Amino acid sequence: MKHEEGLFEGSGGLQLFRQSWSPEGGFRAALVVVHGFGEHSGRYGNLVNTVLPKGYVVHAFDLRGHGRSPGPRGYVRSFAEFREDVGRFLAWVRGQHPTLPLFLLGHSMGGLIVLEYVLHDTTGLAGVVASGPLLGQAGISPLLILASRILSGILPRMPFDTGLDATMISRDPAVVEAYINDPLVYSLGTPRLGTELAKAYTWVQAYAGELDLPCLIVLGDADRLAPPESTRRFYEHIRCADKTLHIYPGYYHEVFNDIGKEQPLNDVLVWLEGHVPSGVVAS
Repeated sequence: MKHEEGLFEGSGGLQLFRQSWSPEGGFRAALVVVHGFGEHSGRYGNLVNTVLPKGYVVHAFDLRGHGRSPGPRGYVRSFAEFREDVGRFLAWVRGQHPTLPLFLLGHSMGGLIVLEYVLHDTTGLAGVVASGPLLGQAGISPLLILASRILSGILPRMPFDTGLDATMISRDPAVVEAYINDPLVYSLGTPRLGTELAKAYTWVQAYAGELDLPCLIVLGDADRLAPPESTRRFYEHIRCADKTLHIYPGYYHEVFNDIGKEQPLNDVLVWLEGHVPSGVVAS
């Protein structure tokens, strides 16, 4: 395996951190990963280790205000900045692998970002995968939501406690401990990010029927950070016939890092394999 790090230019010229994992020998497909709120691109080792042996090259980046990317922590001026960042990163990846099938995968807030992206543009993509996508109000008190709406126009960058319970990401205590002690994890939010997320998932739900791209969604039915009922509602309204939903009983938010992670990881691999044209190899 070869690991490489660098930068690419995101929306507004912001230099965002990126990293890639390449298998030995030829590549069969490229997978772009978009992480969730408060975390970073380095937390997807289980996914990388699952797909690399099958010839997938994996590219990921730290969202603005997250991980090793610059920008105010937990803040975005407009959700469109996320969309443009993803578009620019996809363009960079296509430049590296112009002949490979390209898949887009997002987790949690990243799941919302990739679904919102493909509802705007599917150019050059072979499919989209969403893990525990944030598609509805995630157990946040109505008072906090009201405060975010008010403060978004007054103090948009003011940090506030999101109330995120780290023990809800996984049933594996080691995963929770690593998350809590990870210096690149930052779980404070801002009023503007809160209101932009709400507008984004409301829009995505309204336009679910317009999704015209092979789609896989995986989630745990015990997820308390991204409401499963919101994901089910979105899935039911997708009109594209090539859609798949896997719901794992008892699993928490991060199905790729939960106890029994082998099943969802294998399900993603099987789905990807079913959508990669045979005979595709590039060095």
